[in-house]
Amino acid sequence: RRTCQQSHRTYVGVGGGLEALQLPIHPQKAAIIAVDPVATMREAAARNLQIAARENDWFDASFVEIREGDAFALPVPDASVDVVAQNCLFNIFEPADLTKALAETHRVLKPGGRLLMSDPIATRPIPQHLKQDERLRALCLSGALTYAEYVQHLVDVGFGQVEVRAKRPYRLLDKSNYQLDSDLLLESLDSVSFKVPVPPDGACIFTGKTAIYTGSEELFDDGAGHILQRGVPAAVCDKTAGNLGGLMPEKVLITDSTWHYNGGGCC
Repeated sequence: RRTCQQSHRTYVGVGGGLEALQLPIHPQKAAIIAVDPVATMREAAARNLQIAARENDWFDASFVEIREGDAFALPVPDASVDVVAQNCLFNIFEPADLTKALAETHRVLKPGGRLLMSDPIATRPIPQHLKQDERLRALCLSGALTYAEYVQHLVDVGFGQVEVRAKRPYRLLDKSNYQLDSDLLLESLDSVSFKVPVPPDGACIFTGKTAIYTGSEELFDDGAGHILQRGVPAAVCDKTAGNLGGLMPEKVLITDSTWHYNGGGCC
């Protein structure tokens, strides 16, 4: 996709290169840095970029620069890119390796930069025997964390704002085929994490909640930077939702998480 906004983006684990082409591209040399540790994948990506150039008049293969590297050592300077993206890669890591990979994305992002991720998560912890199951590893499912664990990893490495763009059912591990006491549902989580400082009272996590003032005044000011117009839903992070709901529960209605959020909230 072509964009008029100039920015620098890095795709981690680009494989055959097609996923890098899904990122908005500013027509400039090395607008996207595509990283992969496997030589055959980098070669396939180069071929696919040439095909894309032949089939799209505006596109040039030089817009995407393919580099050797991996999630633990991105070949990119500190604070040099606006966006880092990955799809169904980080969930195969053990927790310690996941922390290293996330810290590496945080290192290369500019202040305010965004980490775009799409990964499966588990509705309850995956048992140890499934974490070691080669079938699930081949499907990129063996390392799926719970939602709470996934978000906490992002916050722990310094992402002060996390937005859930989508959460939906992905796959069911049934009890008979996977030796479970009960079926285990996996979900797909799309998120955007921002390289902004973690506030002293905790990170801002947006899951689609809103706050609605139901009192008699036209406006409600909580004294903490949040002004609500009577009867008008205002997007708020989960932290603010909890604070407002506890402050005046009889005058502020907090709606449930929709697990779909596109920015413009309280923080």
